[in-house]
Amino acid sequence: MTDLQSLVAPTYQGLAELLSADPEAWDAPSLCEDWQVRHVVAHVTMPVRLTPEKFGAEMAAAGGDFTVLSNNVAERGASLPHAELLGQLQSESLHAWQPPGGGASGALSHAVIHSLDATIALERPPVAPDEAVSAVLDLIAASEGSWFGLDVTGTRFEASDSDWSHGEGEPVRADSASLVALLAGRTLPDGRALPRLQQD
Repeated sequence: MTDLQSLVAPTYQGLAELLSADPEAWDAPSLCEDWQVRHVVAHVTMPVRLTPEKFGAEMAAAGGDFTVLSNNVAERGASLPHAELLGQLQSESLHAWQPPGGGASGALSHAVIHSLDATIALERPPVAPDEAVSAVLDLIAASEGSWFGLDVTGTRFEASDSDWSHGEGEPVRADSASLVALLAGRTLPDGRALPRLQQD
């Protein structure tokens, strides 16, 4: 059984190394709508800066809307010095953090998906270990689109870099990292995206 939490640290450390080597990447667009790479980093490092008390205050200020909270915190955090954000990416407290109720699988999914928001947009190889990408691909595919409100009915996902596949129907073929991004509701640089579930 893979220790999923142990794969979080190398994912964030890899992102820190990429950004240390390429300062211009901070201002590049990410796969997250309206967010530059710096906003993605500010988002994933939020647990380092927010104590439970501060998080509660931020949630109250956001009217209980986590999306509003995330945008507010990312916008403020994105203005922090690069060195400070890099230090937070390499923080042991971040590497040990787990989202409430999400456990190690939630922690790794958060790290891998958001690292891919940066690397895919930058057209760079994943910084997450192959084992981490594969683990998150299994987790997110098993959710059958429910994590991100996607309609994956009648779709077969096939990895072009391994023998991995999931589902039945019309094939969607891409490398494992791109499949993770698609199943996380992202639009790939080539324009591909999965349909959303219809809201009642």
